[in-house]
Amino acid sequence: MTDNRKPLILISNDDGYQARGINCLVDMLLPLADIIVCAPEGPRSGFSCAFSATTPLLLTLRERRPGVEIWSCNGTPVDCVKMALSQIPGCKPDMVIGGINHGDNASVNTHYSGTMGVTLEGCMKYIPSVAFSLCDHSDDADFEPLRPYVVRFASHVLSNGLPRGVCLNINFPLLKEFRGVKVCRMAYGTWGNEVRKCHHPRGYDYYWMVGSYQNDEPENDDTDNWALTHGYVAITPTHIDVTAYEAMEGLKYMEQA
Repeated sequence: MTDNRKPLILISNDDGYQARGINCLVDMLLPLADIIVCAPEGPRSGFSCAFSATTPLLLTLRERRPGVEIWSCNGTPVDCVKMALSQIPGCKPDMVIGGINHGDNASVNTHYSGTMGVTLEGCMKYIPSVAFSLCDHSDDADFEPLRPYVVRFASHVLSNGLPRGVCLNINFPLLKEFRGVKVCRMAYGTWGNEVRKCHHPRGYDYYWMVGSYQNDEPENDDTDNWALTHGYVAITPTHIDVTAYEAMEGLKYMEQA
């Protein structure tokens, strides 16, 4: 499928292969590269880096056209990346991209996000990897304002790569025009009221995972939450290595017998 003169990008998401976000992303990037999409059959939000250890997986070719192959998998976003890299002929990507996600993945949402699961999986395979998300959960979200930024960021990573063990989490505010771009850290935030209890007419209780997000440092202008709130595109470099190096020396006492 691939043209040897062009790089190859592997794209996945957690909204499903039919989602508007991933299809807009393909359209944006097709001038830059050949593309393989391998994405879940349906929504898989909140799956983070989960993979299927006990469920058989299916891989289905949905479409093939010049420069593009679209595959679906019945598993998680991480399953899709693993399946693509091992089972799709010729899938040796120069870059892995997660998105474009319907909804932001800033702050602690990074840890829950299937979109970031895609990106972290690519990074763990030493492939330059980026996640794109828009602060709009609607099915018909308008991704067109993102186009020049997505193309610019993807072109830069294709040309220059990323440091080993580092991927990019890029979030866009819900605006027609952005004030600029900020490279920033992940904000501290918390989710509250996360479980809603309901009573079924047949006599048992059931629960919905819901919740509301609270930014715990709203005035700090070096965070992704601040950037998005003030109209900036937020780029957060993200480590695979989660070691708390600053805490190591203080824990040396635990080595003592």
